[in-house]
Amino acid sequence: METIWFFLWALLWTIYFMLDGYDLGIGSLLPFFSKNENERRVMINAMGPFWDGNEVWLVTAGGVTFAAFPKTYAVLFSTLYTPLMILLFALILRGISFEFRGKIDDRRWRRLWDGCLTLGSIVPGFLFGVTFGNLFQGIPIDESGILRGDFFTLLSPYALLSGVLFVFLFVVHGALWLAVMTDEEMHERSLSAARGAWPALVSVLVTFLVSSALTTDLYQNAINRPVLFLFPVLSVVALIATRTFIGMRKPVQAFASSAIVILGTGMFGFTGLYPNMLLSSLNPQFSLTAFNSASSALTLKIMLGITLVVIPIVIAYQSWVHVLFGKKIRLEELKEGESY
Repeated sequence: METIWFFLWALLWTIYFMLDGYDLGIGSLLPFFSKNENERRVMINAMGPFWDGNEVWLVTAGGVTFAAFPKTYAVLFSTLYTPLMILLFALILRGISFEFRGKIDDRRWRRLWDGCLTLGSIVPGFLFGVTFGNLFQGIPIDESGILRGDFFTLLSPYALLSGVLFVFLFVVHGALWLAVMTDEEMHERSLSAARGAWPALVSVLVTFLVSSALTTDLYQNAINRPVLFLFPVLSVVALIATRTFIGMRKPVQAFASSAIVILGTGMFGFTGLYPNMLLSSLNPQFSLTAFNSASSALTLKIMLGITLVVIPIVIAYQSWVHVLFGKKIRLEELKEGESY
């Protein structure tokens, strides 16, 4: 049961990054991409109907961490308290920005909240990367789960590289979603933005994969079970497919390929981490694993039954939302109906 829940935990986090990643990417692009208020409204409405539903997966992943692996949850949120609190406040700032920007018809007021939206998109993307980079590389925690260091201890070169990787993954993903949701000039510029950011993503991803081999043990499980090399290979193949589809002007296929890049990269990290959940860089015996930090077997069985019922409902609901609202956005329609 512990192994099943570890991979459910990993899958939920990866699904969250695949979905909310395009929202965070569009928000990160907002001040650099939009030329006027009309274009900013189009960008915001490209993610407006989806962002809060996508964050359901964040709540679910966090809830699973708490319920299935309570000891890991406790140590994780005390060890990474500062970056996780910054991340939380940034997500709150992003959420209220959607609602507040249209409350007053004033250019400076809207620019203020647009800036908050951008900050609330770039910072979470970067800090998610830093957090998981630390999990992959290891954190200096002792046998009591206490961090032997400070906030700056968490900002290792590998963790910062992971943060940059997440930002570029989300930027390319967001640009492609914007290409799916728009037409004419914005559609063309969205594809151009994704094409322009793609080389940077390639260089960062390759650097991350090489650095993982040099500074972490993420490849050890794959060496023992070569089938796990599927995930880094999948990331590289999907990355090439993303650029190919961009060149062929097929944004839907490019977006799907970008989602697979995130899936492959995330699962590479999680399968390499297994069975560790919070790896101690001081002593491997101090690490928290899926086995020494899990809830009781009965709790895991009950939760698995509930999850097998609830998750398909969430998937069906979100699929319906994307079908219902996943249509090309046109400015004249925004003026007539309810919108951001």
